[in-house]
Amino acid sequence: MLKGKHIILGITGSIAAYKSAVLCRLLVSAGAEVRVIMTPLAKQFITPLTMATLSQHPILVDFFNPENGEWNSHVKLGEWADLYLIAPATANTMAKMATGVADNLLLTTYLSARCAVAVAPAMDLDMYAHTATQRNMEALRQDGVHIIEPGSGFLASGLQGKGRMAEPADIVKAVEALFSEKKKSLEGRHYLVTAGATIEPIDPVRYISNHSSGKMGYAVAEELARRGARVTLVSGRTSLDCPKGVERVDVLSAEDMYKACCEIFPATDGAVMCAAVADYTPQVVAEQKLKKGDGDMSIALKRTHDIAATLGKDKGARLLVGFAMETENEQTNAEDKLRRKNFDFIVLNSLRVEGAGFRGDTNVVSLIDGEGREDLPLMTKGDVAIHIVDKMEKLIKL
Repeated sequence: MLKGKHIILGITGSIAAYKSAVLCRLLVSAGAEVRVIMTPLAKQFITPLTMATLSQHPILVDFFNPENGEWNSHVKLGEWADLYLIAPATANTMAKMATGVADNLLLTTYLSARCAVAVAPAMDLDMYAHTATQRNMEALRQDGVHIIEPGSGFLASGLQGKGRMAEPADIVKAVEALFSEKKKSLEGRHYLVTAGATIEPIDPVRYISNHSSGKMGYAVAEELARRGARVTLVSGRTSLDCPKGVERVDVLSAEDMYKACCEIFPATDGAVMCAAVADYTPQVVAEQKLKKGDGDMSIALKRTHDIAATLGKDKGARLLVGFAMETENEQTNAEDKLRRKNFDFIVLNSLRVEGAGFRGDTNVVSLIDGEGREDLPLMTKGDVAIHIVDKMEKLIKL
C-alpha cells in the first residue's frame, strides 16, 4: 500500500516525539520514502541524527543551511509529497495551521502542500479538551486535514485521559486507509470471500475441524473492501473481528458454508475461496455425548460437498480464486486443483515453508494460473492480500 509513496513526516515539540522514530521506521519498512521536517523545539525531544538515520535522508529544520546558504524549499517539498503527516502535532502547531501562521519550515510547507495532510495530536487531556483546541481541530477538518484521533491512558503530566498520540502501528494503518480511500478501483463490484475453519460435529461435545485462524481470508476481504468492493464474508469459526465495511455471514459446518455460498455466489462478480473446509463429515451425529468404552472407536465419515468445484461449474464470466495448502507435490497438486475446480488462479502455500500456513501473521505463497507461477517472498498476510487483489484487478482488466 505504501510502496513508492512520498511522505513528509513533521515532528513538533512534544514528549511523544520519541514515537516518531518508530513511526518513521515502520513507514520506511513499508516501502515509503520519508523526508522529516522538525520544528526547532522538536530537537529538544529527539535528535535529528536519530531521524536522519531512520529516514535515510538529512533532516530539515530551518529555511536554509547556515553553513552554505542552501535553501530548503517548502514549495518543492509540498509538490514532492503524496502525504504530509504531522506526528506528533501539538496544540500550538494545530492552532497555527488553523489560522495560517507560517513561522517555521514545518508550517510553511503545510501551506504549500498540494497533497493530503494528516495530523496525530499529542497533548495533555485538558489541553486536548479545551474549546480552543477543539475549535482549531474542527477548522482543520473543514480544511480537509485528516485527524488521527489520540488514545487514552497515562500522560506525561501524570494524569490519565485522552491526549496520547496514537501508537505508530495505528498511525500507519490510518495512512494506508487514507491512500486506499483514493483508490476505489472495485467500486460497484461484489465479491464473496470464504474464510476460517468449518466445524463437523460428532456429538453435542466433540467435533472435527482444523487449525485455520481465518486471518488470510479476512485480510483478503478487508483489502477488497478498501478498494470499494461490496464484500460478503462467509466465515467459519474464528476469533477475528469482521473487517470494516464487510458483511459477514457466520456458519459452522461445511454444509452450512455450501448452502450460503450457493445462495450468494450467483449475485456476485466472483469469489475468493480461502476457507479451510472439511472434506469429510460424520455420517451420523450422536444425539448424546459418546461415552468412553474399553475398546477402540471408529467413526464413519461421508464426503462433504466440494464448494469450489460447484461454483466453478457455473461461474460463467465471474472470477474464481482458490487456495491450496499442501505438504507434498505442491506444484502438481495445485495445478490439478486449478484445472479441476475451474479457478482463474490459485494461491499455493506449503506447511513445509517457515513463516507460511495456519495461525501466524505471515505467509509465503505462489500465485499460479494457466500462464505460469509467481513466487512471493515472506510477508504479512495483509501484504499477501494486496498481491492477490492486484492480480484479480489485472484479470478483470481494470
